[in-house]
Amino acid sequence: MAENPYDLPSDPAKRISGAITDGPDRAPARAMLKAVGFDDDDLRRPIIGVGSTWIETMPCNLNQRELAEQVKRGIREAGGTPMEFNTVAVSDGVSMGTEGMRGSLISREVIADSMELVTRGHLFDGLVCLVGCDKTLPGAAMALARLDLPGLVLYNGSIAPGRFEGRDVTIQDVFEGVGAHAAGTMSATKLHELENVACPGAGACGGQFTANTMSMALELLGISPAGLNGIPALHPDKAEAAVSAGRLAMQLVRDDTRPSAIITRKALENAAAGVAGSGGSTNAVLHLLAIARELGIEFGIHDFDPIADRTPVIADLKPFGRYVASDLHAAGGIGLITRELAKDGLVHPDEVNVDGRTLGQIAEATEEQTGQDVVLPLDRPLSPSGGVAILHGNLSPHGCVVKLAGHERRLHVGPARVFDSEEECFAAVKQRLFHPGDVVVIRYEGPAGGPGMREMLHVTAALVGEGLGEEVALITDGRFSGATHGFMVGHIAPEAAHCGPLALVEEGDTIVVDVDQRELRVEVSDEELDARRAAWTPPAPRYTSGVMAKYAALVSSAAEGAVTSPTPPEVATPRG
Repeated sequence: MAENPYDLPSDPAKRISGAITDGPDRAPARAMLKAVGFDDDDLRRPIIGVGSTWIETMPCNLNQRELAEQVKRGIREAGGTPMEFNTVAVSDGVSMGTEGMRGSLISREVIADSMELVTRGHLFDGLVCLVGCDKTLPGAAMALARLDLPGLVLYNGSIAPGRFEGRDVTIQDVFEGVGAHAAGTMSATKLHELENVACPGAGACGGQFTANTMSMALELLGISPAGLNGIPALHPDKAEAAVSAGRLAMQLVRDDTRPSAIITRKALENAAAGVAGSGGSTNAVLHLLAIARELGIEFGIHDFDPIADRTPVIADLKPFGRYVASDLHAAGGIGLITRELAKDGLVHPDEVNVDGRTLGQIAEATEEQTGQDVVLPLDRPLSPSGGVAILHGNLSPHGCVVKLAGHERRLHVGPARVFDSEEECFAAVKQRLFHPGDVVVIRYEGPAGGPGMREMLHVTAALVGEGLGEEVALITDGRFSGATHGFMVGHIAPEAAHCGPLALVEEGDTIVVDVDQRELRVEVSDEELDARRAAWTPPAPRYTSGVMAKYAALVSSAAEGAVTSPTPPEVATPRG
């Protein structure tokens, strides 16, 4: 009598996917999967989703097709069956300064939701997320945390620096070149030469901008394998790193190691310390809050400030420093920063990485390149405190984020120059209408008001290019690119569209940004602000249908990570 093909046992690590592949009742599902090329042996193994964010709109994610093949090879070698799928990505660099930039932060929610949907819909036993451009990193981490499924996030690596006039350059230099061209200090020919060489191939932006900041944060969170994210995109070791990630994902599935066992309150504090110590992007504040929320961990905007205040900046990385991510990798990698921070108890060394090692063990195993000066000793920092601070005050009762890395200013007092959109402000920049001492105010660009909380690199880089980077301050309910440097305050909450105080500022009002007092205020009496509030009317929504309108209706405050929720956010009501 022939053996019953349905009696053969499946791998015991196939805890979830058996419901979609096992037994005679699932013959229709198996028939469809066999059309893809899977056989009975494949379908008796644990099924691991390989979620790619490949897209042809940017270099940042361009090598993921090749890396996905290597991840799948590692999964197969370890006894699993990989199934690859794709989701969206929006390039901050390409869309910067345009209407398209409104889609960037919104894409983080779509990435998380779509990865969740595919994983739930196909009952994967584990998940490997391939990420590159800025919002793909937190989006994938949010999905993995939300699902609490064994798996990991692998960054496809940083781009190599370009070379221009004998120096390394990044996309930041091109944005600042636009301002220099507007100011008449760079010719059109030179700007064109710069744009031709700034981005030499695949990989995410090279400085300690948002992608590399979040890559470091995910390693310190423990959800990315230590040492693998930092390998540059086109480095010969990247392919083997992807194979290793695939093997590791299978081990996590066999051990049933869940993200909730890795991402803890202490791990979030480690990630925040890494952001501060590397002078990283202010966007990390938003993204770490969102990841914490997915696991129900109490970690708020106020928790960043004491961590950043006690953590010195020890990494000499762009946008304010000399080096790029590939230099950090050559010097010894992210472990150099971890090792220095661990010396003074600035990180929790016992937190565990998905590779099974503790943060302390990873730091101890770091091999430093002789003579490197990318990462400085803790007793000789670039700055005694971290690259971000959290301010409050009558302009930001719920908090806001100021970027400190790359300048020494702690106080700015000046007249408000008020704009109700980024485009209005950029037009003023091009006309060179700003003066030293001004406080540039860009409002109605928050999570709901934008919608999408656009980054302001188009404006900030142009100001730097015009030579005003050290002379003005900029405040907004929008965000800043990780490539931004200068005295900039973002994430102001409540946002203007919800009648936050930023909506009440008038041209010429005196604005005070006082880092030492942790205060952002407008020097206007409470009575006058109340009168302005009573007269305020909300602007008409920029979108009334589609994804933008849905996001605006559901998104929370920047102080809560700007996450979407089934419960509509609280909206301030004008008094009067």
